[in-house]
Amino acid sequence: MENITLSKSELDQMATRERAHLVNSLSGFKSANLIGSTDHNGNYNLSIVSSVIHLGSNPPLLGFIVRPHQVERHSLENILSTSFYTINAVSTDVAVKAHQTSARYPKQTSEFDAVDLTSYIHNGFKAPFVLESPLKMAMKFIERITIESNQTEMIIGEIQFIETIAHALMPDGYLDIEALELVTVSGLDSYHVTSRMHRLSYAKTQHNTYPLTREGEPSSWEAFKNHLSLI
Repeated sequence: MENITLSKSELDQMATRERAHLVNSLSGFKSANLIGSTDHNGNYNLSIVSSVIHLGSNPPLLGFIVRPHQVERHSLENILSTSFYTINAVSTDVAVKAHQTSARYPKQTSEFDAVDLTSYIHNGFKAPFVLESPLKMAMKFIERITIESNQTEMIIGEIQFIETIAHALMPDGYLDIEALELVTVSGLDSYHVTSRMHRLSYAKTQHNTYPLTREGEPSSWEAFKNHLSLI
C-alpha cells in the first residue's frame, strides 16, 4: 500500500474547497446535529453542525464551533440575542433534509419550512426543537470564546433538559446512540451509520478491561470469570 505525504506548503497551495474537504476529513467521524434558534421577532433558524463536543458533566456543558463572523451567522446572532437554543441529533431518516440546512437561506426564511422539518416548542422553552429528532437538548448560552488563530468562535451552553427515546437510556446512564439510529459525518458532506463493537469496563491498572453488555453488565459469566482471574 502506497503512502502519500502532504507538506504544509502543499496544503496551502490546494484549492480552497479541496483543502477544506481534506482537513475536515482528518478528525474522523463527528456527530451531526441541528442547532435550532429564534430571533426576537419569532423568526426560526435551523443549521447543521458537526462540531458539537462534550465539555463537562457537572455542570452539563456542550460546545460547538461557529465560523468567523465576517458574514451573517443567523444561529450565532440569535443565540447571543436570546441566550437559548436547541441541539437536535440527526437520524438516518432526515439526514438529507438536515444537510440542506447548510444552504444560505435569507434570515426571514425558516430552514424548518425550507427543508420540510417540523418545528415545535416544548415545555415553554424559548427556542424551537426538531420534532423528527430522537435526541433533543435544550441549551442556555453560557460563554463565547473567540479562537484568535483563525477567528472561529466556540459557543458553550448548559443543558437545561433532554428529550430522547426511553428504551435507548441504559440503567447506568449510558445512552445507546445506535438505538436512536443517528448518523455521523466525515469531511463536509459524507454521512455514515455505525456498528458498535462493544462496551468496555472502567479501565484500572490492577486488571484488564472486559466487555460489557449494552446495559453495562459483564457481557457473559465466562467474560466475568476471566476478568476475576486477572485481578
